[in-house]
Amino acid sequence: MNDLTWTACEAKNRLCLLNSGYGSPPAAMLAPSPKATEDILADERWQLVQRIVCSPPFQKSTRLRELLEHVTERTIHGHAHELTEQQIGSTLFHKPSGYSSLEDSSVRVHARQLRLKLHEYFDEEGRNEPLILSIPKGSYTPIFKPAEKVTTLIAKAALGVSTAASRRSEAILAWTLCGILVIVCAVLLYRSARHGAPALAESASNPPWPFSQVFDSGHQTLIVVADSNYGMFRILTSQAGSLELYLHRDFLKSSSKVKPGGADSRLNEYMTNSALTSFADVADVATLLKMAGPSEKQASVRYPRDLAMRDLDHENYVLIGSPGSNPWVSVFQNKLNFRESESIVGNSAKAFVNTNPLPGEKDRYEGLRWTGAMGEDYATIALLPNVTHDGSVLIMQGLQQEGTEAAGRFLADPENRRQLLATLGITGSRGNSFENIWFEALIRSRTVAGAPNATTLVAVRRIE
Repeated sequence: MNDLTWTACEAKNRLCLLNSGYGSPPAAMLAPSPKATEDILADERWQLVQRIVCSPPFQKSTRLRELLEHVTERTIHGHAHELTEQQIGSTLFHKPSGYSSLEDSSVRVHARQLRLKLHEYFDEEGRNEPLILSIPKGSYTPIFKPAEKVTTLIAKAALGVSTAASRRSEAILAWTLCGILVIVCAVLLYRSARHGAPALAESASNPPWPFSQVFDSGHQTLIVVADSNYGMFRILTSQAGSLELYLHRDFLKSSSKVKPGGADSRLNEYMTNSALTSFADVADVATLLKMAGPSEKQASVRYPRDLAMRDLDHENYVLIGSPGSNPWVSVFQNKLNFRESESIVGNSAKAFVNTNPLPGEKDRYEGLRWTGAMGEDYATIALLPNVTHDGSVLIMQGLQQEGTEAAGRFLADPENRRQLLATLGITGSRGNSFENIWFEALIRSRTVAGAPNATTLVAVRRIE
């Protein structure tokens, strides 16, 4: 950033600071005294923030600049404890008092974007800053730490190298230090292998909750993807379908609504003999296998037409898709509060019916009419016992493919998992040791061009 740009930006922010009262809550909206203004302007933390907000990564987002300045000002003035999602939403984002953070995740979304922009700044333009600013996940309080210049400190202490040393000497020193670091890393790796391997192995063997309930050393895990052919068959024939119908392996050929010969017949033959699933299911499988860690070796992926009823006994299962594309989900439908509904197959929007609405909840949550449309879709995530009550079943079903993919993305985010536990009333820090926590969660996803780009937790139920 050139000096002229910095000077103009600094002058602009100084004027905003004088006129805003630092963006404090209503009780503190009186204009600050000249001394208070000069104090914060002289603070090296505030000066760092002003350089950051004037940098290119922040020029296209006024909201991110305001968020960073707000949390910094509150921290400098000793009010970091007040920085909560609710406080930021009401004060900075002008949300109504008492708004539901479950319904509106805008503060969390902007906080994640702010963390990414800060990384971008310190990796590029701010790589020589004397202070490093970070905002830890799960918090809105900025942390300021002196930049660690390891090479310079070691060089001065060990060899008394001055800043005027020749480039050749510095290069030799750098390679020497690299050699030392390699030796140190090798020693640490050796000690870790001897003394810390059991603990590391134990930690690595435990996937994060709720994946830990479907991926464990005592069970095989069967991941069952959706049958896209079955979904297309239902739409083309306007038949509701059922698991009983699906279990007849020739159900596609036996349809009376498919005319023999011609294009319909050829399409019907293709759907009968092929095994197709959706991109959303593939994305969810990739997420599941990544979160499974070492337990991935005990997981396998199956097509729903290859299953029999007895296959659902004694193991762990992940069912991807709704009953309209994965009929095996219907086995557990009577245990769920949010159930898929479609008045006219293939010619009406799907919805989740809320069988027992709680105060503030809707009776019905309607999603996209077609996959690929723009708008909001819904999905449910359910964790419950298997048929024989000696394993677990994880169900991820969306009204459309976008919702199904959003369910996998939601569970892959650590912040979303913590929010889910908190909403279930589960507190404390037990690592991944949660067991037999049966639940159902309804999430909303905002979709653009067939892909979910934001998810929100809407409602939660405990399954007893």
